[in-house]
Amino acid sequence: MDRLVWAKDGVDWPNRDASEFIEAAGYRWHVQRMGQGAPLLLIHGTGAASHSWRGLLPKLAQHFTVVAPDLPGHGFTQSPPSHRLSLAGMAADLSELLRVLKIRPEVVVGHSAGAAILARMCLDGRIAPQLLLSLNGAYLPFGGVAGHLFSPLAKLLVLNPLVPHVFAWQASSEGAVERLITNTGSSIDAEGIALYRKLVNNPAHVASALRMMANWRLESLVKDLPRLKPKLVLVAASNDRAISPATAQRVRSLVAGATIEPLGRLGHLAHEERPELVAQLVISHADRANAIGAVEPTV
Repeated sequence: MDRLVWAKDGVDWPNRDASEFIEAAGYRWHVQRMGQGAPLLLIHGTGAASHSWRGLLPKLAQHFTVVAPDLPGHGFTQSPPSHRLSLAGMAADLSELLRVLKIRPEVVVGHSAGAAILARMCLDGRIAPQLLLSLNGAYLPFGGVAGHLFSPLAKLLVLNPLVPHVFAWQASSEGAVERLITNTGSSIDAEGIALYRKLVNNPAHVASALRMMANWRLESLVKDLPRLKPKLVLVAASNDRAISPATAQRVRSLVAGATIEPLGRLGHLAHEERPELVAQLVISHADRANAIGAVEPTV
């Protein structure tokens, strides 16, 4: 299945000058690295890529050395075997990427499923940051009927090699991507829409997102969350239609010392809607956690 090609599909990729390609865990990763100071790791969610940080990354790079990879099989990162596209598998492979990069992040920021991956990495002793900032984090299993049907349905879709092609074809229709974004409760700019269209029109990217969903298990994470060591800040957008803000309340009850930062009138992609606001939150909480370092911001 043809993947996105950097020389063609990456010509307009945000923060392209910060991009590099790294061999780790047996495959090739696309990573963006920018700034100086204490190391900070950004992990995007299912179906997204490093473009999701296009506004946030340069702002954080004024205070940190920011590392933002495309998850396995997403964007311009190669896909590992399907069984590696699980919570534990991606946590292990990201750990190997950090080892190759010689990065030990003091601050980690994850969006949606990315926040769950970071929590798993912390719980498994793969990283030991001072601060984990979760942006509309997806920590809890789907409830009710969806919880029983979602994983078997995703597995059935993955078994059919035509499904990613059909999804990509449907996503190419006029207004399809705009509707997907609207359904998250967010409103993003035309550049963001175009970049998501590039991703969802690519069957290989879609296939990896589906395989990730098929392998997704959160029950053990929920059980282990009370052992989470870094300071946990749960950013919860009030208009998020993908992850209920009530999730943050449940997670806070499980993790001692966790705090909630509510964001009014923003949706699931709050960091793309208001990157300057989210950057201020990250910097403020990193400062409180003594994880920002003494590097002066660049102009």
